[in-house]
Amino acid sequence: MSTTETLVVGDTQNLAPPDSGLAVARPLAEPVAGWVSAKIGRPHRERLAIVYVRQSTLQQIQQHRESRERQYALADYAVTLGWLKNRVLVIDEDQGQSGKTAEQRLGFHRLLAEVTMDHVGLVLGLEMSRLARSNKDWHHLLELCAIFGVVLGDQDGIYDPSDPNDRLLLGLKGTISEVELHTMRNRMWRGMLHKAQRGELFLHAPIGYVKTLDGGLAFDPDEQVRSTVQLIFDKFDELGSAHAVTRYLWRHDIKLGVRPIDGPQRGQVEWRRACHATIFSVLKHPFYAGCYAYGRCPVDRKYQQTHKTDRRWVSLAETKVVLKDRVPAYITWERYQANLSRLRENRSRRESKGATRYGTAMLSGLVFCGECGRRMNVAYCQTGHRRYDCVGYMQQGLDKPCRGVSATPVDTLIVQQVLRALEPASLELSLRAAENIQRERERLTQHWQQQLERAQYTVRKAGRHYRAVDPENRLVARTLEHEWEQSLGGAHRVQDEYDRFRKENSPTLSDPERQQILALSAAIVPLWNAPETGSADRKEIVRSLVERVIVHVRGDTEYVDITIHWAGQYVSQHTVVRPLLRFQQLDDFDRIKAIAKAGREAGRTCQQIANQLNDEGFHTPSRRSRQFTKNKVSSLLRWLGLRQPLLDREQLADDEWWLPDLTAELSVTTSRMHHWVRHGFVHAHKALDSKYWVLWADADELTRLRQLRDYLTTEHRIPYPAELKRPKPRPSPPAADPSENSHTE
Repeated sequence: MSTTETLVVGDTQNLAPPDSGLAVARPLAEPVAGWVSAKIGRPHRERLAIVYVRQSTLQQIQQHRESRERQYALADYAVTLGWLKNRVLVIDEDQGQSGKTAEQRLGFHRLLAEVTMDHVGLVLGLEMSRLARSNKDWHHLLELCAIFGVVLGDQDGIYDPSDPNDRLLLGLKGTISEVELHTMRNRMWRGMLHKAQRGELFLHAPIGYVKTLDGGLAFDPDEQVRSTVQLIFDKFDELGSAHAVTRYLWRHDIKLGVRPIDGPQRGQVEWRRACHATIFSVLKHPFYAGCYAYGRCPVDRKYQQTHKTDRRWVSLAETKVVLKDRVPAYITWERYQANLSRLRENRSRRESKGATRYGTAMLSGLVFCGECGRRMNVAYCQTGHRRYDCVGYMQQGLDKPCRGVSATPVDTLIVQQVLRALEPASLELSLRAAENIQRERERLTQHWQQQLERAQYTVRKAGRHYRAVDPENRLVARTLEHEWEQSLGGAHRVQDEYDRFRKENSPTLSDPERQQILALSAAIVPLWNAPETGSADRKEIVRSLVERVIVHVRGDTEYVDITIHWAGQYVSQHTVVRPLLRFQQLDDFDRIKAIAKAGREAGRTCQQIANQLNDEGFHTPSRRSRQFTKNKVSSLLRWLGLRQPLLDREQLADDEWWLPDLTAELSVTTSRMHHWVRHGFVHAHKALDSKYWVLWADADELTRLRQLRDYLTTEHRIPYPAELKRPKPRPSPPAADPSENSHTE
């Protein structure tokens, strides 16, 4: 090595003063002008020198000032290495960011971008751990620097990533940096786990709790905060769902007292509007049942690949530390377990019955198929008709083995049985209702009194602040006076709202109100059918008495066997009649057919045949009217071929159908066939000099229409496919009357 070449300070491999050739070692924080590394050449100095500055936490930024100043001092060191001051770039966007990953480090990504654009000749960092504590990120940086000819420097020397020896040394430094991270994390985590196993680790206090000076947990000293938390649990027992509790708090303008864990108002009570996530968290948190739990939300890297977070909530069985009776409790452990069970049942899953909603079907979530044992779904149509359908076969790709049933006869039976069960307890229920109303009014009255007391305290506090200031100091007095006026206005608003509440809701029930509630005990049926009684209220009553209902349809007939499993292990058997589409589905169709045929042969009128069928207890398949009428008997005789049809088939061409005939052939309703005609799903035109529709459908069209019929029953939420809606061209359509509307497509 030439004695005229000098090496950088801190490169302990080759250091020599300009006048001696002896190797010396100096710290990088004390650079000596004129010392230059042989690894830095002119091409490097023609590009930028980047100084990367990073500290892991905000606490380090505030307290570890020496480390920060040493990192920024590297910019001066770059000048001593031969860079112009304006060619030194400091990247410090990653202050307060951990080096365990590069995902959220904008400064590190900026550094990589500058390297790949061939703008960089030197990258300086106080130590390799400042650049990365992950071998993945570290070796990515090394590979890019080797490709673009960038050298790296730290407090120990200058390194060339393309040199095998330096590459080996840099790899070891990166490995050591990563091991240091895991060592520190394991040490901290084991210390936290040891403290948690004693039930003494409290990172944050939930709503309704505060951390004590000795690090424990205690009830919030604010009485209104505690009463609001207790109200959440009481209303959940009453309403049955977290959404219902949230809506109740919104309706009565009840806010939650939250103590922020950071910011200028840290530790102070802030009243915030309730949200569903907060209510759900309160109901599921074991602290409120006196149970200490640590590890309910562990880090899951695999979960991070499919979600926005790397944390996943787990059950208490998977929680690392669970210690009962270690925290002040708002509710008992048994009540907490019941709440968790209710929340699981409220989920919209096939294995749970779900929360009560506003649909008119009484047995949503309670009805099961007697054929396969699966839970049945509720389907609503635009006309308001509702059905219970078993769609479990769709999951296994099987043909439809189970039959659905109209919800109306099943619901009617269940309501009759429930009302009959409630009659003996009607007086007790009315007394309990009076107690609940009285308790509800007292709770709301207490809430408004607390609101008013808090507003009055705020007024007095603002007044004290205003009177404590020097009156001549108007710069401060004007601000405090404005705050006092605002607090007075807020107190007046609370007082006005409290007065309106007392006018609409007396704190106690009056004698006429009590008499009215007691009178309702003798009128359960009118109360059940009252417009003010919502569907969700009726369902809640049914669920409190009925655990499950098993529905089994007897083949293709109108009879449905119903098994009711009541609360308390009692089981009752019943049979109802469901509406059908066709006469031949009736269980007594052979006898009806024989009576109609005998009456026709005897020359009896349609009305006389209808009276005989009604007297003998027969009924029609229609759901609107179960009684036989003259018109229904006439239709039955035409279907049996015992009476001349109204529409002559001889008027039709090949593959043409009268609308009622095609409706019967496809086993669909008349309204559905008219829907197909209106939307052009089938070739149709009006007959000449007639008001009746003539439809054309050959064998292929019949196959398509049957697919169109079956598609709605299986996938009623998905629109029709285009190939099922488009009829094929008709070979030779008949000439239609120009004055009539043609629906031929």
